[in-house]
Amino acid sequence: MSGRLFVIGLGPAGDAMMTPEAKHALAQASELLGYAPYLARIPENPGQNRHPSDNRVERGRAEQALALAAAGRDVALVSGGDAGVFGMAATVFEAIEAGDRALRGLDVTVIPGITAMLAASARLGAPLGHDFCAISLSDNLKPWALVEKRLRAAAEADFVIALYNPLSRARPWQLGAAFAILGATLPPTTPVAFARAIGRADETVALFSLASADPGLADMATLVLIGARASRLITRPEGRPWFYTPRSAS
Repeated sequence: MSGRLFVIGLGPAGDAMMTPEAKHALAQASELLGYAPYLARIPENPGQNRHPSDNRVERGRAEQALALAAAGRDVALVSGGDAGVFGMAATVFEAIEAGDRALRGLDVTVIPGITAMLAASARLGAPLGHDFCAISLSDNLKPWALVEKRLRAAAEADFVIALYNPLSRARPWQLGAAFAILGATLPPTTPVAFARAIGRADETVALFSLASADPGLADMATLVLIGARASRLITRPEGRPWFYTPRSAS
């Protein structure tokens, strides 16, 4: 098969947070596929065909990208953040494993990107300085009971926790439920950060305690970071405190 498939992480925002490798791969592609708002981040190129799609058709999008590559096209399939972190890369490999064995001969390259928890951590200080985990609160692809199990385990293990997909119009209750689960184990003073749209014009970052954090302040563009017991806030003469977790935490 002569085509190529690049699975590309665009980073959390615009050009400044996109890697040179991602830009180079995008420039080589004749076909661009992705969730429509992500494709809208990429400058128009008259030599490229765009195939925007909805956010709930990941498997179909991956299969379309593979079909175009199998037909000899150079294809870029994009994700926000990093394509391998709750992104399209795993969906592509699921489709390859389930599909025609000839797909296994395709030239597939996954291009890393800056994922939301890294961008948020950099804005806040260094909350991911010690052991951490990432959990998606979306139950579109897994049962909520599994999300609850993982939240309890992460709190018991005393990880810093990055929550992706914390809340949507279809799931307005889940972040509040997650805070209740974590609050059964973690101290009420545990720092919690809401980092929304990092790198974009409408970026907002706010710090709370676990007891005071209002789930209604989050949406699907928000990354929520919950500290570990060792996490600290450093007050400053002006501006938001620095939020960090010492590397020597025990």
